[in-house]
Amino acid sequence: MKKTHITNAGLASRREFLKRSSALSVAGAAAPWALNLAVIGEASAQTANDYKAMVCVFMYGGNDNGNTVVPYDAASHAEYSAQRLALALPRDALASTLLAPATPLAGGRQFAVPSSLLPLKTLFDSGKMAVLLNVGPIIQPTTKAQYSAASVPLPPKLFSHNDQQSVWQSSQPEGSITGWGGRIGDLFASGNGNATFTAISVAGNAVYLSGNQAVQYQVSGNGSITIGGIGSTLFGSAAAAQAMRQVITQSAGAHVMNQAYASITQRSIDADVTLRGALAAAPALATLFPATGLGSQLRMVARTISARATLGARRQVFFVSIGGFDAHDDLLVNQPALLTQVADAMAAFYQATVEMGVAQQVTSFTASDFGRTLASNGDGSDHGWGSHHFVVGGAVRGQSFVGAAPDFTRNGPDDVGQGRLLPTTGVDQLAATLATWMGVGSGNLVSVVPGIDNFTTKDLGLFV
Repeated sequence: MKKTHITNAGLASRREFLKRSSALSVAGAAAPWALNLAVIGEASAQTANDYKAMVCVFMYGGNDNGNTVVPYDAASHAEYSAQRLALALPRDALASTLLAPATPLAGGRQFAVPSSLLPLKTLFDSGKMAVLLNVGPIIQPTTKAQYSAASVPLPPKLFSHNDQQSVWQSSQPEGSITGWGGRIGDLFASGNGNATFTAISVAGNAVYLSGNQAVQYQVSGNGSITIGGIGSTLFGSAAAAQAMRQVITQSAGAHVMNQAYASITQRSIDADVTLRGALAAAPALATLFPATGLGSQLRMVARTISARATLGARRQVFFVSIGGFDAHDDLLVNQPALLTQVADAMAAFYQATVEMGVAQQVTSFTASDFGRTLASNGDGSDHGWGSHHFVVGGAVRGQSFVGAAPDFTRNGPDDVGQGRLLPTTGVDQLAATLATWMGVGSGNLVSVVPGIDNFTTKDLGLFV
């Protein structure tokens, strides 16, 4: 049983949470995101004695789900082909990449992956990957009739890139300041030897990693990012470099902005020194990563995990990304190359966790803005909603499908138009499942996923 420690400030924030929750309970469907305001207060910290990490692999642009996890049984493939037309992958070309789950899907439903995802099929077959079917942002379980009548709250600005990227990462549209990865970091940062290395992005700024207290630390695929001009020399002068360092770290004066700037700059300098030293001392990885942007990002994540003992890390949340998935045209040309990059990099990363002996303690998963239309626009697909995603790791209940297989019938119960799938599993449920695996207790789950109580199923059973 994990113990939590609640400070006076924590008690006060919990009282504030209850007060806000009561006030917001009358907001109803007119304010579907109101509950997010109720978690501004600090939740009680979680303790951990072991190591765990989760890695979000975000595919920017909206990955085409129809040609990623492809219906294979004859009836479903026929419905799929009727909508996809020339975009449909032929059934006979999928026989060698058919996914055979340990427990068959009901009704004889079957799925395959394209050959570009063969490395992930290998992980699936070996029991190290699960396929999450038809997941997307929903505020509560929603039927097509409810969607059509707008009788339940719906995610804001559906089918918008920026907003749905933010909704996936934070449960709020563009402008959100915290994400569920960062909110997990809030709970564990104090238990890490250096809180700076709790939430790490190798792909630039991402709201997913921003917490109420946790601050995302950004690195490149090659390591930490050094502030220019403060190294051993500046213009050939050691004195100039020292003067530059003094200027940017001094906190002269009482202005809060000046003090904050100096504090952040010094923290960046200290973190750079710490991470460089930790990476230099860590054992070299034998695993070969692909020479791609995503490959270098995941290699950096693996290197950071290899330095976890030196960094004093017990819980870490990482973010990496790959772009180019907005396939309004040239879908059959561009998507296979992108999926190959994803599969090769994720397979190498899993192998690296095996090499480091932490495969059971590290979970990676894919995410994207949204799925896309099953209906062809001629040469591509348009913005959709529900999609299929992959969860990889030694602790994953592998060789399994999680969630409900969608009905691909045109204008059927899961089609809200043009083959846009109405999600049957919510991103909030995925977030809650991952948070629980990381060690977030039930009492703190709402601080990570404010809307989780809208769902009866809070744990998707992704882990053994």
